[in-house]
Amino acid sequence: MTTFPDSIASASPIGPHDVALVDRAGTRWQRWRHSPNLVIGGLIVGIIVMVAIVSLFWTPYNPLAVDTAHVLAGPSMRHWLGTDEYGRDLLSRLMAGSQVAMFVGSLSVVFATVIGVPAGLLAAQRGGVVSHLVLRFADILYGFPVLLAAVVLVAGFGASTIIVVWAIGIAYIPIFIRVTRSNALVVLRSEYVMAARAYGRRPLAITRRHVVPNIATTMIAQMSLLFALAILAEAGLDFLGLGTTAPTASWGTMLQESQNYLSSDSFLIVLPSLAIIVCVLGFALLGDGIGELRDARSDR
Repeated sequence: MTTFPDSIASASPIGPHDVALVDRAGTRWQRWRHSPNLVIGGLIVGIIVMVAIVSLFWTPYNPLAVDTAHVLAGPSMRHWLGTDEYGRDLLSRLMAGSQVAMFVGSLSVVFATVIGVPAGLLAAQRGGVVSHLVLRFADILYGFPVLLAAVVLVAGFGASTIIVVWAIGIAYIPIFIRVTRSNALVVLRSEYVMAARAYGRRPLAITRRHVVPNIATTMIAQMSLLFALAILAEAGLDFLGLGTTAPTASWGTMLQESQNYLSSDSFLIVLPSLAIIVCVLGFALLGDGIGELRDARSDR
C-alpha cells in the first residue's frame, strides 16, 4: 500500500472557508471586469499619477528653461511636442503641470473631506439643533462658490497655488456634509443599527462600526468625482490669474499664455486642453466605476 509523508498526510483539505474566499475573489473580479468605467478610469488616473511622480525627478528639459533658438518650434526629435513662445519644451511643461493638478486636487478634496464628512456624521447622529446648525453652516458655505472664494482669498493673500486649494476646498465642504448626512441617515435607520442601540452601544461606536464602513464606498466615489471638478476649477482659476502664476508650469497658465497664438499656432492650446480633458475624464470614470461597484454590492 502506498504511504505518504506525514507532512502531506497531515495537510488539511480545502475547507468551506477556503472555498468561500475563492468565491468572493471570483465575484470581485467579475464585478471589476464588468465595470469598464472603473478599469478605464483607473488606467487613466494611474498613468497621470505616474507622470506626476516621474516629473518630480525627471523631465526631458527644465520646464522653465528658455531656448530662444527654438521658439514656437513644432514637434521634432529634439522636442517631441514642440516648444512655446519662449522656447520652453511643451512635453516637460505638461509633465510639470500634472504635479500642480494632482497637488491641488488632492489637497482640496482631502481638506473638504476632513471637515465635511465628520460634520455630516455629527448632523446625522445627533439630529435636532446640531443637525440644523451644521446644515446652516453648509448653506453659508454654499454662498461662496469657487470663483468667489478665490477672489476673496486672492484679495487678501495674493494669487498662489495654495489659494486655489483653499478656494476649492471651501466650496466642496457643504457637498461632503450633505452627501455624508443623507447616506448616514439611511444606515442609522437600518434594523441592525437599531439592534445595536438596543444592545447598548454608544453613538460613537455605532458610527465607527456600522455607519462609516457602509458609506465609505460612496464617499470614495464622491471624492473621485470632485477630484475631477477640482482639476477643472484649478485650470480655470489659473487661466484667470487667480491661482498658479507664471512662469510655474500648470495647465491653466499654459492655456492663458497660448491664447495669443490661437490663430497662428493652435497646437499650443490643444495640448493643455487635452491634458485637462483626459484627466477630468479619468477621475470621472473612476468615480462612476466605484459607484457601480457599490450598486452591484447592494443588489446582492
